[in-house]
Amino acid sequence: MIILFGAAGSGKSVQGQRLAEKYNFRWLSVGQLLRNQNDPELEKIMLKGELVPDEFVVKMMHEAGEEALAAGQNAILDGYPRDDWQANWIVENGDVKNIEGAIVLKVSHDELWNRLQDRGREDDTKESIEKRWNLFEQTIYSMSEKLSGAGVQIQNVNGEGTIEEVTERIEKVLREWGII
Repeated sequence: MIILFGAAGSGKSVQGQRLAEKYNFRWLSVGQLLRNQNDPELEKIMLKGELVPDEFVVKMMHEAGEEALAAGQNAILDGYPRDDWQANWIVENGDVKNIEGAIVLKVSHDELWNRLQDRGREDDTKESIEKRWNLFEQTIYSMSEKLSGAGVQIQNVNGEGTIEEVTERIEKVLREWGII
C-alpha cells in the first residue's frame, strides 16, 4: 500500500484515482469512504470541519485495506493516517507491514486555496479548510517520523503544475521504489 499525504487541495484524490486506475490499485480515500457511509451524524461532523473519531476511521480503513489485499490489489491510502493517533495505531497494530511507502504532496497555501475554491465541495468552508490545513501542518512531521521509524520510506513530491506533471513525479518515485 502507498500513502498519499497532502493538505486539503493538494491533489491527493486526483492523483490517487489516476494511479489506481492506471495500475489497477484500489483507491481508499478516508473522505470518500466516510461520505459513502450516508450517516447524517458523520456528515454533520464533516460539515463543521471536525474530525470523525479515530477509532471509527482506523477500523474502516483497516477493513478496506484487508479487502484490497484479499483481492490481490495494491492500494492507495488517501488521507490516512491523518494524525499521530492513527499513525501510531498503524504501527502498533501491524498494518505498517503492508505500507510500501508514503508520498507527501507539497503545495503552497495560495495554490491550495485556489484549487479548493474551484472544486466547490459543500464541506469546503473557509473555517473547515483552515482547520484541516492546521491539523495537517501540525502532524505531518510527527506522522512521517513515526512511519519512517517503522521502516516506511517517505518522499516529498512537488504537487504544483499540471495533473500530468504531478503524476509523472509520483510515478518516478514509485518506479524508484520498485512498486510500479
